Amino acid sequence: MINNKIEKYSIIVLLAMAVIYPVFSNSYMISVGVSILTIALLGQSWNLMSGYAGQFSFGHAAFFGVGAYTSSILYVDFGISPWIGMLIGMAMAAAVGVVIGFLSFRYRIKGDFFALVTLAFAEILRVLFNNTKALKGAGGILIPYKNDWSEFQFENDKIFYIILLLMVILATFVLAVISKRKLGICLIAIKESQSAARSLGVPVLKYKLIAMAISAAMAGMAGTFYAQYYGFIDPTVVFAASISVEAIVPCIIGGAGTLCGPLLGAVIIVPLQELSNSLFDGINGLNMIIYGLLIVVFIIFCPDGIYGTIVKRVKGEK
Repeated sequence: MINNKIEKYSIIVLLAMAVIYPVFSNSYMISVGVSILTIALLGQSWNLMSGYAGQFSFGHAAFFGVGAYTSSILYVDFGISPWIGMLIGMAMAAAVGVVIGFLSFRYRIKGDFFALVTLAFAEILRVLFNNTKALKGAGGILIPYKNDWSEFQFENDKIFYIILLLMVILATFVLAVISKRKLGICLIAIKESQSAARSLGVPVLKYKLIAMAISAAMAGMAGTFYAQYYGFIDPTVVFAASISVEAIVPCIIGGAGTLCGPLLGAVIIVPLQELSNSLFDGINGLNMIIYGLLIVVFIIFCPDGIYGTIVKRVKGEK
């Protein structure tokens, strides 16, 4: 009960801050806010599959990239609105997720091996898109700018921010609903022990594939937003391993398997990135070393994530 109240109030506070944020922000602060929300959305997508279901993925860049490329190709080559392209991109990302999941779960691949499989698929897609002319190859895709809301384009970046905030709220709401339903309970049981869950009649493969599809769709939605916001994509960016890392880190820092964790983690790590970049920009690589050390410190002193540590302190646990 205490845990639920803390999580509820924490989410309300974070979302209230996010709503107020653009009112007092300049263009640079809005860009930082967009980065925070993008990582929060990626974090929530990873959180469902890995935090709740316990299937550690290191390849969420695959779903992010599929979403970005699907909507962009449909828009540039066929004139289909990115709003519609986003839905198709989410479906395509979900389909890719189900394929990867089925090939892995059907043959009982799990743990570190499953993480390597997802990483391998992300790399396969990066190479495929980078070397296929029909998919625009290494040159990537430049999104034509029309400044039309029906084309998912806005002159004011604050509108992009608000749309992305609504996406994060939607993803968090979906996770909240799932966590209270049979699916969420079964996913947690699978995370604790697949064999025990299977012995109790839980269709393990089915529920893991559902979690994989929803998780991939969320990442695909983030990919579409990225393409429209920045106006250019290429395989080395949207299928990069760094995208997968950005999906994982907020969950580890904030607390995996919780609604609040990825949101809190994103709020912390993006400003840390910006701070380390501004302080150590002149020294090649030092900013990333500092950023990495800060993450290690968080992991050492908050092994359950910041949110998990807070809950334990409130409950009086060590």
